[in-house]
Order: sequence, then C-alpha cells, then structure tokens
Amino acid sequence: MKLGVVIFPGSNCDQDLINVLQTIENAEVVKLWHKDTDLKNCDFIFLPGGFSYGDYLRSGAIARYSPIMQSVTCFANEGGYVMGICNGFQILCEAGLLPGALLRNVNRKFICENVYLIPANTELAITNKLTKNSILKIPIAHGEGCFYADQNTMKEILDNEQVIFYYCNSKGEINYESNPNGSLNNIAGICNKTKNVFGMMPHPERCADISLFNTDGKAIFDSIKENFSLV
Repeated sequence: MKLGVVIFPGSNCDQDLINVLQTIENAEVVKLWHKDTDLKNCDFIFLPGGFSYGDYLRSGAIARYSPIMQSVTCFANEGGYVMGICNGFQILCEAGLLPGALLRNVNRKFICENVYLIPANTELAITNKLTKNSILKIPIAHGEGCFYADQNTMKEILDNEQVIFYYCNSKGEINYESNPNGSLNNIAGICNKTKNVFGMMPHPERCADISLFNTDGKAIFDSIKENFSLV
C-alpha cells in the first residue's frame, strides 16, 4: 500500500497526517507537491487540511486549479481512492469530485473543538472497521465547514447512501444541538456515487496517536489499511 499526501501552499496538517500513516499505520508515504502531475503510482491519495493559498477567494477554490489536481481527478475518475480532510474536503467539492459545497459556519466564527460523529455507512474503504453504533470523538478546526447542497443534490446523496458521518452527541443522537457549524442534516462527511472519493471536515489524524489521549480517528486509517489487505 503506497499512500500519497498532496501538499499545497498553506497546508498545515500534512505532516500530522504523514506521521500517522508512517508511524501508526506503518505505510509507505509519498509527499506530492501541488505543482507536480505525477502521482508516483500511489494507491490512495490524501488532500490534507490547512489553508491552501491562504483561503483567498474561497476555501479550496484556488487549490482546485493546482497542476496536480488534474492528475487527482483522472485518478479518481478511473476508480482510484482519494480522501480530503477539512480543507481537502473543500478542495474536492470545488473540483467537482464531491457534490455540494462548504459554506461559512452559521455563527460566522472559526470553530476549534472536539465533536462527536456517528457513521452512516460502514461498508466504505474508510469505515469498514467501524460499526453502526460507533461513536467517535474527533476534533474540528474550520471556519467554512457548513455542508450545503440543493434539494435535488441532497436527495441524490441520501438515496445513494453517500453520507459517511453525521455530527451527533456523546450518546449518538443526531440533533440541532450536536451540529457545530450548521451543516444540512448534520452531515460531517460524504463520498461520491462510486464510493471511491471521500471528504470529511473533522480531523482523524489529530486523534490517532495514544500520546494525544484519543485514538478514535485511528479506526478510519485502520479501515483503509484493511481495505487494501483484502484486495
């Protein structure tokens, strides 16, 4: 399993992600600079969190045009696995690889706190080690994390079981109080129709090491590892 992590100007979660993949999951990791076009035969591509291009214009809107994104798009369209975390999720939506958009948080403030998630689909490459009753505590850190889609798009997302995670409370209840940013239907992450492109706003790489006193995010990376061991 060879994993690629794309690094954009302004990425600030890339090394956290690389550390987890290398030291916790013992995977081979390749750093992919945004101006490159060669994905170096990676099996799975990650777009990390941060503030690509300073979040000028709109989060992810400029990074979407980085040279490497053409290669990432071709890779995804051919069935390759791609995952965007926080800013990476925003970039995937801007690139049209995922439906919908990430808008400003409803309180118009940057939010940095732990939230709870519950999986909506446990048969994906990033959730196969989870159960329907798994409740994960994972940190968020974003100013534009409010997931939005028009009515028809949202119906397709729900009908095709493209929701990956919902925001919930510590008991697994999905309600208004457990929604940190105003995302429609409490959606915290989605995938594409073919289930090979994934996006989520919370940061699993920030809770995958026991030294951080929380390893709930490790299950997501364990799922990716398990997925490739079954191929």
